Formats: sequence, structure tokens, C-alpha cells
Amino acid sequence: MDIKEIQNLIKFVAKSGASEVKLEMEDIKITIKTGSEKTETTIVQAAPMAAMPQAAAPTVSHATEATAPVKVESDDSKYITVKSPIIGTFYRKPSPDKPSFVEVGTDINVGDTVCVIEAMKLFNEIESEVSGKIVKVLVDDSSPVEFDQPLFLVDPS
Repeated sequence: MDIKEIQNLIKFVAKSGASEVKLEMEDIKITIKTGSEKTETTIVQAAPMAAMPQAAAPTVSHATEATAPVKVESDDSKYITVKSPIIGTFYRKPSPDKPSFVEVGTDINVGDTVCVIEAMKLFNEIESEVSGKIVKVLVDDSSPVEFDQPLFLVDPS
């Protein structure tokens, strides 16, 4: 089991709402415990010696919000945030020689493609879940994005 599989497992458990998951295989033992604010993971791998070293994986924030757009709590509170539903590389264009899906000032409707996120060699079109006008692009083209990271600010009026 590699680190990406472990990270995906952590995200799956965080989304599922389970409080604790234990996974034991021949050479690896993983316990994931979720709390109200964080997810903790302990990974134990069997060593060739009799001793079994214990390594704690980094703490991952527990995803409590849905991937749907959520209002921003700042001076931009009248705007709606379009967030990334997956981890990957953010692209504003369908290909390098084509124009961007959206620019600042572009009017969008529900279902319009606003960007593409590449994850594991697959290009996933991200569609808007709100109608309005793009006010700000929050991510640079070709940069990595995390799950639930804000991508765009949209003025719904």
C-alpha cells in the first residue's frame, strides 16, 4: 500500500462520517480515528526484526463541509465560492492552444464548465453549481489544488 492509497483512504473515512476504521493486512496495520475537528492516522508496518516501529502519519483536517459552493465569511460575503471537489492540477483552459473556460466578468450558469482538474492522468471538467458572474479567479493556471480549496468567487446577483 503506497502513500497515495493511504491518503485516499483517509479522505474516504473523513467523508463517510465513521469514527474509527481499522485495516490489517499481512505487513501493514492502519487505524484511522476521526474526531469532531481532525482525523488522526496511525500506521504500523511490520519490520524484519522483532520490534515493530510505530510511525504517525500527518494529521488531516476532517472535511465537514460539502463540495457545494459555500458563502465566504469576509468582506466578499455577498459572493459564492466555487470549490475544488478533488485533489489535482488546476487548468483554466481545455488545452494550451484554446481560450480559458471563464475569465473575470464572465456570466456563468449552473452546469457550465469553469475549469479542468487533472487527477491521476484524468482530466475532470468542473461544472458550476451556481449562476452568476465570475468576480475573481483564486488559483493560478497549472497549479496544484487540494480538496475543498476555493477556485472562483461568483457574484450571484
